[in-house]
Amino acid sequence: MDKEKRTFAVRGMHCAACVGKVERALRGVPGVGAASVNLATERATVEWDPARADAPALASAVAAAGYELAEASAPATPGDATQDREQIARAEEQGRLRRRVLVGIALSIPIVLGSMTEVFPWAPAWLRDPWTLLLLATPVQFWVGADFHRGFLHDVRYRSASMSTLVSLGTNAAYFFSLAVTLWPHVFMDLGAMPYYETAAVVITLVALGRWLEARARGRTSEAIRRLVSLAPRTTRALRNGVEVDVPTSEVVVGDLVRIRPGERVPVDGEVVEGASTIDESMLTGESLPVEKAPGASVFGGTVNRTGSFVFRATRVGGETTLARIVKLVEEAQGSRAPIQRLADQVAAVFVPVVLAIAAATLVGWWLLGPSPSILYALTNAVAVLVIACPCAMGLATPTAIMVATGRGAEVGVLVKSATALETLANVDTVVFDKTGTLTVGRPTVTDVIAAPGVAEEDLLAFAAAAEQGSEHPIGEAIVARAKERGLALPPVTEFVTVPGQGIDALAPEGRLLLGNRALIEARGVDVSALAPRAEALAQAGKTVVYLAVAFRPLGLVAVADTLKPEARAVVGALRQRGIEVTMLTGDDRRTAAAIAREADIDRVLAEILPQDKAREIARLREHGRRVAMVGDGINDAPALAQADVGIAMGSGTDVAIEAADVTLMRGDLRGVVAAVDLSRRTIRIVKENLGWAFGYNVVLIPVAAGLLYPFWGVLLSPILAGAAMAFSSVSVVTNSLRLKRWRPSSQ
Repeated sequence: MDKEKRTFAVRGMHCAACVGKVERALRGVPGVGAASVNLATERATVEWDPARADAPALASAVAAAGYELAEASAPATPGDATQDREQIARAEEQGRLRRRVLVGIALSIPIVLGSMTEVFPWAPAWLRDPWTLLLLATPVQFWVGADFHRGFLHDVRYRSASMSTLVSLGTNAAYFFSLAVTLWPHVFMDLGAMPYYETAAVVITLVALGRWLEARARGRTSEAIRRLVSLAPRTTRALRNGVEVDVPTSEVVVGDLVRIRPGERVPVDGEVVEGASTIDESMLTGESLPVEKAPGASVFGGTVNRTGSFVFRATRVGGETTLARIVKLVEEAQGSRAPIQRLADQVAAVFVPVVLAIAAATLVGWWLLGPSPSILYALTNAVAVLVIACPCAMGLATPTAIMVATGRGAEVGVLVKSATALETLANVDTVVFDKTGTLTVGRPTVTDVIAAPGVAEEDLLAFAAAAEQGSEHPIGEAIVARAKERGLALPPVTEFVTVPGQGIDALAPEGRLLLGNRALIEARGVDVSALAPRAEALAQAGKTVVYLAVAFRPLGLVAVADTLKPEARAVVGALRQRGIEVTMLTGDDRRTAAAIAREADIDRVLAEILPQDKAREIARLREHGRRVAMVGDGINDAPALAQADVGIAMGSGTDVAIEAADVTLMRGDLRGVVAAVDLSRRTIRIVKENLGWAFGYNVVLIPVAAGLLYPFWGVLLSPILAGAAMAFSSVSVVTNSLRLKRWRPSSQ
C-alpha cells in the first residue's frame, strides 16, 4: 500500500531536546515509517501507512509528549500573498515572552534589594518583610515561569528530563521552602533557615530571558525565507486573448505569455518569444554584469529587467521556479542544525534523576538517623541539595559567554546571530568563498587602457566614455567613471544605436564610433588583428575587453574587471595557518574564476555553477566529514549559506544572504572571517570552562549539602548558604565570561 507523507506545524518546541521528544512520539505511533522535525521552521514531516495510522493519531501522540501538532500552511511560494500568518504568530510569541521577561526583571529587582540586607542596608523595612517578598515572588514563580513548570510536567509525563525540569525543581524548592519559613518562622528560624525568594525569582527571570532571545533568533531564520519569497512580484501582466491583464502571480500557468517592462521583476521562469533586453541575474549568479536576452533565451523569476521590453512564455510556475527551489533549499538547510544547549539538555537528562535521588536519600537518611528534630533536619538538608543543584550557573555558562562574545564581535564588525554559529564555527576545517562581492569588490572597474600606436590613452578613454554616456550597463558605468576620475572632456556623440550582445554604434565628429566586442568591430570592416593578442591575454586574466574604433580606424582596447579585495590573499593565508582549507565557488566562467583564484592563492575552484550546485557542493563536503563555513554576499549564495555548518555573509551583500547566514561581517572586510573563527574558538573555550565549573561545583557541593561532612566536623550547609554558594558559582561563571571583553582580533 502507498505511504502517505505530509508536513505539519509543531508548536511549543524550544530546543533540541524538544525536537527529540516530538520525533520519538511520532515514531512511536504504529504505522509511522519516518518522522523528521525541523526546529527552524517548526514543522514535522511524517511518512506513515494510512491503513494503520492517521493525522489525529499523530496529533494525540505529540500532545501526550507536551506539544501541539497542527495542519501546516502551504509551502512558501514566490508571489504568494498568504505567507504572513506564521510570521504574525512568531511575533506574538516573542511579544509574550518579552512581557514575561520585563515583568520578571521589574519584580526581581526589589526582591533582591529586600533579601540582601547586608548588601543593601538602605532598603526600606517594608521591602524586607517576608510577606512582601512572597507577594512579589509569586507572580514571577507561577506566571513568568509557567512555561518551565509546564515543561517539567510534560517531562514527567514523557519520562524525560530537560533544562525545564531543573529550573522548575530548583525554583519550586526555593520558593516553597521560603513559603514554609514565612508561614512558620518560629520553627525554621531556630534551624538557621531564612527565606530566599530571590533565588527562585532571579533564576526564573534569567532563564526566561534566554528563551526570549532564542525565540528572536529563530524568528530571524524565517525572515530570510520571507525576503526570498518577496522577490517575485505578487501580480503579473499576462497576455490573454491578445489583451494585457494583471493577474496574481500565483494564478500564472505554464504557457501564459507575460510582458515585462524596464525596471520590472520577472515573476516566473520562462522563455523569451518577443523583444530583447538586458536582465540583472545577480540574484541567481551573483555576477554584477547583466545578461543580454533575445528570443529563445531563458529568464528566471525574481530577476530584474534593466533595459528594453519583452514578452516571454511561462515554462515553470509556483513551486517549480528556480527562485522557489532556492526558497525550499534554504528552508530545508536552516532546520538541520543542533543548538548548543543540546549538551546541557543531555547532561540534565542524567543530572536531574541523580539530584532527585540524592535529595530523596538525604530526606530519608536524616529523618531516620538524624538528631532531633530529625524531620526539620531532613527537610532543610534535602532542600539545600535541590537549591544548590538549581541550574543557575549551568544556565549562565553558555548565554553569558555568548552575550559577551557577540557584543565584542559587533564592536569589531562581526555580527553573530546565534550560539550555535559560535559553537560550530570553532570546529570549522573548511571555508568556502563566493567570488563576486566576497573575494572581489563586487563591481567592475577599468583595469587596462591599451591605445593603438599613435593614439593618446586619454583620447581612447574619452571616446569610449562618450559612447557610454547615460549607459546603465556596469561596463559602461565603469568606463565613464574612470574618464570622470581623470577629468577628461568628452567629445559630442550622436545617433546612438545599441547592437544587442555586441556593443554600441554611434556618430562622433571624427566619424563613425564603434565600441564593443571583436565581432561588432570586424562586422563593420575594421581590422583589429594587431590588438587581438593583447585582448586575448587580458581575457585569459579574467577581464572583459571592449574594442574602440573611430572612422573605421582601431584606437585600442579598454579592459574591465571585478578586482580582488586587497586583504583577500592575506586572509586565505591566515586561514591556512589555522589549519583551515580554502575553496572558491562561483557562477562566473572558468577563465575568470581561475585568474581570481591564482591572485588569491586559492588552489581549489569550482566555476560556472548554479545556486543549487553550490548548496550541493557544500552538502557533499559535509558528507565527507568536513565542517564547512560558507562566505557569500548574494541571493544566489543563500542556499549554500543555509546548507553550510556556518553561513557567513558580507554586510555589503543582499538582505537575503545576511538573513540566511549565521554570521554577518558588517564592514564587508574579509578579515572578519578570521576574526569570527578566532572569536568562536575563544568563546567555546570559555563556555567549556564555565560548564566545567558549573558541573564541578555541583559534584563537590551537593554531597556537602546532603550532610556528608556532619559526622566528621558537624558541618551542615543551610539552604541560605546553598543559595549563597550558588550565587558565587554564578558570579564566577560571569566573571570568566567577561574575559572575552578583552579579546581583540589579530591583525592581518
